[in-house]
Amino acid sequence: MATLIITEKASQAKDLRAALGARFGQILPAEGHLLRLAEPEEINPVWKRWSCVVLKPDGLYPTREATQGNKSAKLRAIATALSACDDVILATDCDREGQLIGQEILDHLGYRGRVRRALFTAQDPKTLQQAFARLKPNADMRPLYEAAVARQQADQIFNLSLTRTATKTLLSPGVRGVIGIGRVKTPTLAIVCLRELEIRNFRPEDYFEVVATATVAGGSFSMRHAPAAKARIKTRAEAETIARAANGHQGPLGVAVDEKRQAPPRLFDLPSLQKTCGQRWGWTADKTLSVAQALYDGDGKKLITYPRAEARYLSENQMGDAPAIVAALTRLRGFARLEIAAPVIRRGKSGHFCDEALEGVSHHAVVPNVNVLDDLEARLARLDEDEKRLFALICRSYLAAVMPDYEYRQTIVTMNVPIAGRSAAEFRAVGRIPLRLGWKAVYQANEPDAETEAEQTLPPLRDGESATLSEPRVEAKRTQPPPRYNEGTLVDAMQNAWRFVDDAGLRDRLKEAKGIGTPATRAEIIKGLKRQNLLTADGKLVLPTPAGLQLFELLRGAAPALVDPATTALWEMRLDEILVGKADYHAVIDGVAAAAQELIEALVGKSDGKVELTAAPPARRSGRRRRSGPTDARPAAAPKSASASPRRRASKATSSASQEAVEQSAGRAKAPTEKMVAYAQNLSRAKKVKLPDGYRQDFDACRKFLDEHAR
Repeated sequence: MATLIITEKASQAKDLRAALGARFGQILPAEGHLLRLAEPEEINPVWKRWSCVVLKPDGLYPTREATQGNKSAKLRAIATALSACDDVILATDCDREGQLIGQEILDHLGYRGRVRRALFTAQDPKTLQQAFARLKPNADMRPLYEAAVARQQADQIFNLSLTRTATKTLLSPGVRGVIGIGRVKTPTLAIVCLRELEIRNFRPEDYFEVVATATVAGGSFSMRHAPAAKARIKTRAEAETIARAANGHQGPLGVAVDEKRQAPPRLFDLPSLQKTCGQRWGWTADKTLSVAQALYDGDGKKLITYPRAEARYLSENQMGDAPAIVAALTRLRGFARLEIAAPVIRRGKSGHFCDEALEGVSHHAVVPNVNVLDDLEARLARLDEDEKRLFALICRSYLAAVMPDYEYRQTIVTMNVPIAGRSAAEFRAVGRIPLRLGWKAVYQANEPDAETEAEQTLPPLRDGESATLSEPRVEAKRTQPPPRYNEGTLVDAMQNAWRFVDDAGLRDRLKEAKGIGTPATRAEIIKGLKRQNLLTADGKLVLPTPAGLQLFELLRGAAPALVDPATTALWEMRLDEILVGKADYHAVIDGVAAAAQELIEALVGKSDGKVELTAAPPARRSGRRRRSGPTDARPAAAPKSASASPRRRASKATSSASQEAVEQSAGRAKAPTEKMVAYAQNLSRAKKVKLPDGYRQDFDACRKFLDEHAR
């Protein structure tokens, strides 16, 4: 009996040959998809002329040979091998796209022999040998294949039909070009445009807080009157009235002491990894995936599990790997200081190991590869600087997940100051004393905690103890607009499309879905929007171009569902339901086609206005320092029909150009936010460096300190 192994790419074939030799048979690689779907005009000659119709054939779009590169030669080699064998093992990636890449070849070539499936999440010899020791019948993967077919067919019908319709109805007369519409791409554009319009419609508001020094027998500390957003102090006169009442006030303290514990964060999936790398290092989503891919299948590396992960959990049978991974990582110089007597295993959805949370999911969280620990140092020597940085991040995440909780004692101190003619003003102070660092020890030396609220060391205090307030001062604050997206936070927004839904019931349903797009495709979606001149980069940030904003407004006016992220998220949820047998893939394809028909009718009947795709964004002055490169670019003013509900947000520690520009455009001197000040204080303590003079009042001084030391 002759056996053929089909892999997704040449690197997999090479790794399999090294791990298995020839004992399972011939190994041949594909090159991604060796097949394409037929073009509309290949199905119906009438469809060659672009018009506003749904391009849905009676059945499914058939496959045709792809001709780029040497794809045809690889398909012929596989066809020749199949004619002489009666047993096939598919060893493509174990997600829905990998299943499609392998099985569509067999279907296209009419193979009818036995087919088995090798499933693996790493490409080292031990993992591959284990996968081939427990091959599955390929029939078990039928739901995964059907979900992939539904996604492919639905995108072909929806994207081509709506692209032709939008181009015919919205493109400016005499302009050559294509207005590309996509089931995932267009709602992604909408996410960025909605944020941009929210920022442009934002109207900053001044508010005030009062700070005073409280003195007790054991010492002194700072207390603050900072009402919640709905009750903020809007006038300086009111704040000064409170400050006068606080000056010299003597009264009892309310002292509440709680011992608390905090579990470690979740492990990384690809979206959370892209978000973190974007925020810390300014990486694009595509760069994060590229570096992670090199760690996964790079020659002589194989250091992490499959990077296109869509879950932040591990399976329960991976609990036994923890002692070996911890022992290997703590032998490395960067983690040698950590004392981990025994890994802490947290099961269930509130923990890190949970089979239930992985139901219907192809890939578990991204973690170090347990099977390459014997020669870890040699593999690390092959990494470049970016790969080392990302691997260290993934290692820290895993170590934190199996370390004890962070335990601390928190003291909250309050004092009510009577105010004539109104309710008393509550002054408050918070102090935290770490009792057991637990998982935070893995981050402490490298990354001081920037998220901790402004806290201080408090003197010994008793509940009811008398204190005197003195030296009150009024601090002026301003509300800030929401920050623009970088690629990492945009990927996060795509994954969490439920945030854009007002209906409570629908929000809850979408929280369980995977958002719009997949971990493997979101970076490419963003790149595609940039290539079309609908999105542009401004340093680390992602902004809509004038054409992008104009297209969004026209589509929102004519066919709102087309730009609604929730609409696409619902379809993604339907694709997931195919995996667990809750939906028929033909019905899902038909449903997307019906939705396309409704949107076409809306565009044809209501579209009013034309898109100028070639408009270049004008120069933008953001008030932000650039390390290098040309002048910042900013889209032109929003169309008159633009509208968005303003949101008031308190000051946040951020280097966002939009936030600095708001303050500069108003001609006001900037003070650093509370979180910036708190972060600077944390860095000062952790790195034993002196804080600059005026860091509490001078934004630039505080920012310069953070830029120099937050590395």
